[in-house]
Amino acid sequence: MTAVVEGELARGAKVVLRTKTMADADQDYKWRCDPELATFDAAHPFGGTLREYIQIFGDELAYPSPYRQTIAVEDQDGRHIGNVMYYNVDFQRRDAEIGVTIGIKDYWGRGFGTDLLKTFVYYLFDTANLDRIYLKTLDWNIRAQRCFENAGFRRYGTSRRGEYDFILMEITRSDAEAQRLDEERGP
Repeated sequence: MTAVVEGELARGAKVVLRTKTMADADQDYKWRCDPELATFDAAHPFGGTLREYIQIFGDELAYPSPYRQTIAVEDQDGRHIGNVMYYNVDFQRRDAEIGVTIGIKDYWGRGFGTDLLKTFVYYLFDTANLDRIYLKTLDWNIRAQRCFENAGFRRYGTSRRGEYDFILMEITRSDAEAQRLDEERGP
């Protein structure tokens, strides 16, 4: 029998998506300060103290935005392994951008990212009035690009920000629905 997870939003084969809580702040702070993880976001590691981070984190929980939300990702044993978020929601165009972090490196390259993305995409299309989900990934991050493609995303362009080059990828509601039907039918 599958254990119920407090704040559970969606469940995949390998991951559970749940609402964030203050108990996540310490782990999130460590991930945000990790220089290697920051490199994958074309960002600088967080430079503040844990106390400063907890203040920011608490404000985000207390004053949620309809345009942005971060969701915790757990493995099936309840270990918080990362986060997924949507942001830049455009209600007229009915699209949103997403970002993914698997902060525990032992989970890299083991299918957790693909399951996380499929679970999250299905969750967003089921609960939000969106027709398209898109993302940017660094052009050199081949592992992430493969993961996104395995989850049904397709490339639609490139962009540049400062010294960084990105691959732009998207999935539409109809693509995700067709993918889900194929998965339900099986091999």
